[in-house]
Amino acid sequence: MKKQLRLALLQMNIDAGNPEINFGKLRDLLEEVVQSEKKPDVIMFPEMWNTGYALTEIEVLADSDGMRTKKFLSSFSKEHNVYIIGGSIAEKKTDGVYNTIYAFDRDGNTIADYSKIHLFRLMDEEKFLKAGAKHGKLEIEGEQAGMMICYDIRFPELTRTLALGGAKILFVPAEWPHPRLHHWRTLLMARAIENQMYVVACNRMGKSGETNFFGHSLVIDPWGEIVAEAGEEETILYADIDLDLVDQVRTRIPVFEDRRPELYSKE
Repeated sequence: MKKQLRLALLQMNIDAGNPEINFGKLRDLLEEVVQSEKKPDVIMFPEMWNTGYALTEIEVLADSDGMRTKKFLSSFSKEHNVYIIGGSIAEKKTDGVYNTIYAFDRDGNTIADYSKIHLFRLMDEEKFLKAGAKHGKLEIEGEQAGMMICYDIRFPELTRTLALGGAKILFVPAEWPHPRLHHWRTLLMARAIENQMYVVACNRMGKSGETNFFGHSLVIDPWGEIVAEAGEEETILYADIDLDLVDQVRTRIPVFEDRRPELYSKE
């Protein structure tokens, strides 16, 4: 099992309502990554990269059963022998549109999917999207990992559930805007510290309508230290992580052994 992994986070602009433009941009960035001397083991990109938050048109724009996305990313991951955490897409199913991540292994197999559980009312998500109902669990090189999307990080119970299931890495695609940069960084660091896990968060940048997105994609280690952080520009953020550090931290401060779950439920 490979313990040391190189990550590449594609912090990109998203053209709301224009899947063709977004697919083209993503294709260019992916080609740039795999041709780099820093070729990664895992590639990740932002939330709703295929459509952006064009919610009033989402029924028409969404990828039907994720078929286009899965074909594209599966082929790419197999050709280039990389894991892909496919950001998230607007995915149309029979009962509505979901905000869904698909993950792929080095052979192009779909190894996990996760639809956003917590819908963000400030952006009217609940009016246009359906909420998911299962956890985002997967394996990377034989190690347990978890996935959640953007607003989900405000719910620490979800991260803790994934950590208790053995997750050593948490992948978080997002479209997190100004002015809440402090919330973004603080919540991600808190999730890393309290669960003694790597947190890998890829945010979009650019402007959509009146909303500005600040980027600042982050890789945070199990001590809560920032391994790598992007600025506000479009960029590829690289980071190297060592999963042995998770075991070391969890042994040194045995948080999970010292839990008192019988006292945590509401009386």
